[in-house]
Amino acid sequence: MIESRCGLLCSECEYREPMKCDGCVQIKKPFWGEQCPVKSCCESKKLENCGKCDIFPCDILMQFAYDKEQGDNGKRIEQCKKWA
Repeated sequence: MIESRCGLLCSECEYREPMKCDGCVQIKKPFWGEQCPVKSCCESKKLENCGKCDIFPCDILMQFAYDKEQGDNGKRIEQCKKWA
């Protein structure tokens, strides 16, 4: 089951329950801000997830995956490859 646009496994997210988040595939607006650039990009291209994109992995996804504070060292990129 696809849990997110970027490859994040929402079922493993520590914020899921406290923020009552159903994952970006199921919500209109993320709890962390006005919009998520990865979610917006995927949905504007009518893609299920980033792994289906012609320019995967793009700069935006790479920034998220390798962010020093909130990145996952590329784990989400590997997940998108599996979902593709």
